[in-house]
Amino acid sequence: MIKKFPPIILASKSPRRQELLQLMGIDFTVVLKDVDESYPSNLSPSEIAVYISEKKVSAFDQVINDEIVITADTIVSLDGKILGKPENEDHAFEILSDLSGKRHEVITAVSLLKNHQIKSFFEVSEVFFKPINSEQIRYYISNYHPMDKAGAYGIQEWIGLVAVDKIIGSHSNIMGLPTQRLYQELCKLVD
Repeated sequence: MIKKFPPIILASKSPRRQELLQLMGIDFTVVLKDVDESYPSNLSPSEIAVYISEKKVSAFDQVINDEIVITADTIVSLDGKILGKPENEDHAFEILSDLSGKRHEVITAVSLLKNHQIKSFFEVSEVFFKPINSEQIRYYISNYHPMDKAGAYGIQEWIGLVAVDKIIGSHSNIMGLPTQRLYQELCKLVD
């Protein structure tokens, strides 16, 4: 039997996160808040993701009854260096050139708010890129416009289909929401 959840608010404009929740069969409404996503410089990549996710969920001070608020933050890390969203096409080219032929980590932190209690967790997925050449990188950038994606790529797009050699961990985590873990944590909240 599928679990019935109380009203859920997804605080994310990410179409991928919205699509994943829909695919999970979860009803939700999207409510956005402006949140400063800066973070202390001494944090590890996973600590950064949790810090920002908790900042996002803390913006919801008026939650009614047993509503559940879901926020998330995804970080791409190459050798400990954070690869954020590209500033422009040249920056996207630089990021994807750095990822070519290498292994990197995608960390997504999720925060859940219910009855003034915050529960946060994160998942780490390893992604191994095959070498990709300049022409392939330019093709991807011009056809898929990855400016809104950490690490300058979407795993569900062309580059994920042709350049990703192997994944260790959750595929949906790389898309921005570790759905298996999220479902477990939501079930715990309502049991």
